Amino acid sequence: MALDQYKEEEEEDGNMSFLDHLEQLRWHLLRSISAILVFMVLAFLSKSFVFGKVILGPSKIDFITYRVLCNISDALSIPALCIQELPFIIQSRQMTGQFSMHITSSLVVGLIAAFPYVFWEVWKFISPGLYDQERNAARGAVFFVSFLFFLGASFGYFILAPLSINFLSNYQLDPTIANEFDITSYVSTLSMLVLASAVMFQLPIVIYFLTKAGLVSSLMLKTYRRHAIVVILVLSALITPPDVISQILIAMPILVLYEAGIIIAKRLEKKRREEELMNN
Repeated sequence: MALDQYKEEEEEDGNMSFLDHLEQLRWHLLRSISAILVFMVLAFLSKSFVFGKVILGPSKIDFITYRVLCNISDALSIPALCIQELPFIIQSRQMTGQFSMHITSSLVVGLIAAFPYVFWEVWKFISPGLYDQERNAARGAVFFVSFLFFLGASFGYFILAPLSINFLSNYQLDPTIANEFDITSYVSTLSMLVLASAVMFQLPIVIYFLTKAGLVSSLMLKTYRRHAIVVILVLSALITPPDVISQILIAMPILVLYEAGIIIAKRLEKKRREEELMNN
């Protein structure tokens, strides 16, 4: 935050006091929460589609990911790629289980659907405190953050979740033990995979702003690449089910995004050097 310019803009906007800014923040939060609630109610009312098709989609053998894998299996003559069975059932062991999960899943869908608007509201509150140069540098932030968020959520939903569910449903200690998953466990696992992927995919944005602030450099990112790989693998192990396949699946795109962040940092540094030469 550029405090000096922020004070100047306060004077131009009518000498906004601290309480005025709190009031402004309150309205941004209210509008954001309202947007989430609107999408949440829509998701709640669309139970047959949102829960039956979207939430429970990866638990059914006709899910698009499984069908694509079977098509690839036929094309490459690799039968192991085709997932033809998910040997588990989902049940509710608590009286309020299904209703609670209906509300929880609707809230998650509402949060994901409203994310671009929520971030736009946050950006509207933050941006007046930035210098013009900083605002120009962050132009398009809402689009790129939202794009990476949905890209990560899609990766978690279409790739990570179905393959994790397939692995966990087929894993058995003994053939006499049946896999009967509680609806709470299933929805929590799916939500964690989708939201964690969406957040992890923000890595290039984080690197961009840290580089702009001078806190990191491309050389630093290269020097600590091995350390970053270890951290990414640890985070992948924390946010995914305890299977190696899921951990590798989430770690691979994050490593690619880390390398993309190095390229972004290089370009920012090159641009900064060019500007310094022009000013001199």
